[in-house]
Amino acid sequence: MTAVETQVTYNTSYTIQHEDAYMTQEEDWDRDLLLDPAWEKQQRKTFTAWCNSHLRKAGTQIENIEEDFRNGLKLMLLLEVISGERLPKPDKGKMRFHKIANVNKALDFICSKGVKLVSIGAEEIVDGNVKMTLGMIWTIILRFAIQDISVEETSAKEGLLLWCQRKTAPYRNVNVQNFHISWKDGLALCALIHRHRPDLIDYSKLRKDDPISNLNTAFEVAEKFLDIPKMLDAEDIVNTPKPDEKAIMTYVSCFYHAFAGAEQAETAANRICKVLAVNQENEKLMEEYEKLASELLEWIRRTIPWLENRVAEQTMRAMQQKLEDFRDYRRVHKPPRVQEKCQLEINFNTLQTKLRLSNRPAFMPSEGKMVSDIANAWKGLEQVEKGYEEWLLTEIRRLERLDHLAEKFKQKCGMHEAWTAGKEELLSQKDYESASLMEIRALMRKHEAFESDLAAHQDRVEQIAAIAQELNELDYHDAATVNARCQGICDQWDNLGTLTQKRRDSLERVEKLWETIDQLYLEFAKRAAPFNNWMDGAMEDLQDMFIVHSIEEIQSLITAHDQFKATLPEADKERMATISIHNEILKIAQTYGIKLSGINPYTNLSQPDINTKWETVKHLVPLRDQMLQEEVARQQANERLRRQFAAQANIIGPWIQTKMEEISHVSVDIAGSLEEQMNSLKQYEQNIINYKSNIDKLEGDHQLSQESLIFDNKHTNYTMEHVRVGWEQLLTTIARTINEVENQILTRDAKGISQEQLNEFRASFNHFDRKRNGMMDPDDFRACLISMGYDLGEVEFARIMTLVDPNNTGVVTFQAFIDFMTRETAETDTAEQVMASFKILASDKNYITVDELRRELPPEQAEYCISRMTRYIGADAAPGALDYISFSSALYGESDL
Repeated sequence: MTAVETQVTYNTSYTIQHEDAYMTQEEDWDRDLLLDPAWEKQQRKTFTAWCNSHLRKAGTQIENIEEDFRNGLKLMLLLEVISGERLPKPDKGKMRFHKIANVNKALDFICSKGVKLVSIGAEEIVDGNVKMTLGMIWTIILRFAIQDISVEETSAKEGLLLWCQRKTAPYRNVNVQNFHISWKDGLALCALIHRHRPDLIDYSKLRKDDPISNLNTAFEVAEKFLDIPKMLDAEDIVNTPKPDEKAIMTYVSCFYHAFAGAEQAETAANRICKVLAVNQENEKLMEEYEKLASELLEWIRRTIPWLENRVAEQTMRAMQQKLEDFRDYRRVHKPPRVQEKCQLEINFNTLQTKLRLSNRPAFMPSEGKMVSDIANAWKGLEQVEKGYEEWLLTEIRRLERLDHLAEKFKQKCGMHEAWTAGKEELLSQKDYESASLMEIRALMRKHEAFESDLAAHQDRVEQIAAIAQELNELDYHDAATVNARCQGICDQWDNLGTLTQKRRDSLERVEKLWETIDQLYLEFAKRAAPFNNWMDGAMEDLQDMFIVHSIEEIQSLITAHDQFKATLPEADKERMATISIHNEILKIAQTYGIKLSGINPYTNLSQPDINTKWETVKHLVPLRDQMLQEEVARQQANERLRRQFAAQANIIGPWIQTKMEEISHVSVDIAGSLEEQMNSLKQYEQNIINYKSNIDKLEGDHQLSQESLIFDNKHTNYTMEHVRVGWEQLLTTIARTINEVENQILTRDAKGISQEQLNEFRASFNHFDRKRNGMMDPDDFRACLISMGYDLGEVEFARIMTLVDPNNTGVVTFQAFIDFMTRETAETDTAEQVMASFKILASDKNYITVDELRRELPPEQAEYCISRMTRYIGADAAPGALDYISFSSALYGESDL
C-alpha cells in the first residue's frame, strides 16, 4: 500500500479519509461532541499545550488556537518541527489570499503524508472556525503522535491503550480500559510515571479518593522532570462525567514518546519471556514423558513375571481360570498400555521437534527410559506373552488327556479287582485231597477253565500297566496313588500265576486217579468262559469313555461301533450254541434219570448268567448309539464355530494388511495443505476405529472356540494372535502418521514457510522418492538438491548428510528434508540474543538483581529465572546479584560464552 488514507467526519463541513482500522472508527467529531463546552474547553487547552510543546523548539508559541493559525505561518512552522521536513516558502503578504495560500500549503503537506482532506478549504481555518481548527489539529496529532505507535501487532489508539494497560497492570486501583473515565482519579497517570521513574513518585502514598491531588501530582512531575507540559486541568477532568477522549489520548501519547527509550527494555523483556515460556513448556513435556515412561516400564516389569510363571495347576478348572485371567489381560489390561506406548512415542517425537525448532539441545531421557528401551521391553513382554498362551493351551490339553486316562484307569482297575476278588483263596484250597474221582476230574477241568479265564484277563492287566505308565509320563498329579494301585494289581497277578501253577501241579499228580469226566459240563464250561469274557469286554467297550476333536474322529468311532453291532448276530449264535450244551445236559439227565446237583463242576457260569449279561450288552448298544450321536452334534457345533471364526478372520486379516499398505503410502499420496492432510488422516483414523467392532466380534468367536476346547482351524491361516498384533500395529502406524503431519505443521509454522513452499518441497521429495516409502537414498537426495540449484562437492554433501541423517541410517526422511530446507533461513532465538536482552534489562551490568527481574518480567517467569539463576561472583558483584550469562547458555545446552 503506497499511502494510508484517513477519514474523520467533522459535522457536515469536511471529511478526512484513512484506510487504517482505527481511523475509520473515529466518529466522535459529531455535532453533539463539538457543542459540548466542557470537551471543547479541554481540547483547546490540550491541543494548545501540545502545539506549544513543539513550537517552542522554534522559539515561538500560540495563545489562541483558532486565531494564531489563521495566517498559516505558525501552522506551517508546526508541521516542519514535528515532521523534520521543509515546507514550501510561505507567502509574506498579509492579505486574505496570502493567508489562504499558506494554509493550503500546510493542508497539502498533510495530504502528502497519507491523509486525504475532502470538502475542506483553507477558508475555514483563515476565518477562525474553532471546530474546523480543532479537527485539523487532532488530525495532525493522530498522524504524527499516535498513528505510528505499535505494541505487539496493535497500532495507533489500540497500541497506545495496550501499552498503558501493560505498564499499569501491576498497580493497585488501576484498570485502564479507555481514554476517558479510566484516568479520572489520576492513579493511571501516576502509575505510568512510577513504572518508568519510581524515584519521582511514591505511589504507596496515593489515595484513590483524592483524584485532584493525584492528577496535579502527575501534571507537576511530568512538566518538571519529563518535559511534558501541563495540557489538562484536574478540576475539568474530575468534574466532567466523561472527560474528552482526544484530550486524554493526546496527553498520554506524550508519556509514550517520553518513555520511548524504555521500550528497548520492554522488547528485551518480551524476548526473555518468550524464551522462558518455551523452556517451561519443554520441561513440562520432559517431566510428563519421564512419568509416563516410568509407569509403563513398571507395568511391564510387574507383568512379565506373571506371564513367565509356568507352574501348572493340578485341575482342569484351575487351568481354565488361568486362561480366563489371560483373556482379561488381553481384552482389558493391555489395550490401554498399547495406547500409552503409542502416545509416549508421539510425545517424544513432538518434544524433539519443538526442541529442534527452538534451537534447544535434543531431549535425552533418563537411563533405561529411551523409546528404544521401552520398545525392547515391550518386545520382551510380547514374546513372553505368546509363550504363556501356548503353555496354557498345552497344559489344558494335557490335563484333559490325564482326566480321561485316570477315569479309564479306575474303570479297568475296578473291573479287574472285582474279577480277582477271592481268586487267591480259591486257588489255595486243598479240596482235591478228600474229593472223589468225579470231583477230582471236575476240579481239574474247573482249573483248566480258570487258566483259560486267567489268560483272557492278561490283556486287561497289560492295559492297566500301560495307562499307569502314560499317566506317569504326563506328570499326573496323583501319580503316587495310581502307581500304588497298579503295583498292587501286578503283584496280585503274579501271585495268581504262581498259585495257579501250584494248583495245576497238585491236580496233575492225582489226575491218574480219575477216569471219567462229564464232557458236556466241560464243553459248556469251555465255551461259556470265553463267551462270558467276550461279553465282559463288550460291556467294557460299550461303556468306555472317549475324547475326540473332529467330526472325522467321532465318525471313526461310529464306524467301529457299527462294525461291533454287525457281530451281534454271530455272537447270539454262539450264545445259543453254549446254552444248547446246557440243555443237552438236562436232556441226558432227564433221559437217564440222573439227579444233578444243579451246579456245573467246571464253571460258576450258568445259563441265567449268560442270558443276563447278554441282555445287558443289548441294553448298552443303543445307549452307546446315543452317546456317539450327541458327540457328533457337539463336533458339528465346533465345526460351525471354526467356519464362523474363519469367515471373519479371512476378511479382517487381509483388511488390516491392506490398511497397513495404504498407510505406508499415505504421506506420498495425500495432496493439499497439511491441515487438509490432517483432516483426511483423522477421518482415516476414525474409519479404522469404527472397524473395532469387527475385531471385538472376532474376539467373541475366538473365546467361544476356546471354551469349546477348539485348538485348530483348517479353514483359515489367521489366528487371533495374528489379528491382535496386526490391529495394534495398524493403530500405532496411523497415530504415528498423524504425528508426522502434526510435526510438519509445527515445522511450517515455526519456520515461517508458506503452504506453497511446503507443497514445492513435498513435490520435489516425492519426485526423487523412487521407492515411494517416504524416504530417499543418499543418491536420490543428492539428485534432489542438484535439481533445486545446489552446487555440491563431496565435502559439502557429506556435511549436509550429517545434518539430515545424524544416526547414519542410510535414508533421508521428509521431516529431515524439511528441517534442512528451512534451517538456514529460520529465525530462532540464540543464547547470544537472550544474553543481550538480559543485559538491556540489567542496564548494561554483567549481572541482574531480583528486583529488576520482578519489575521487568511477568511474575511467573520472573520467579522461574530467580529459582534457576546462580549467584554472580564477578568482581563487580553487588548483594543479591544473579548470573544471567550462564543461565542464558544453559537454556540452549551450551557452555558459558
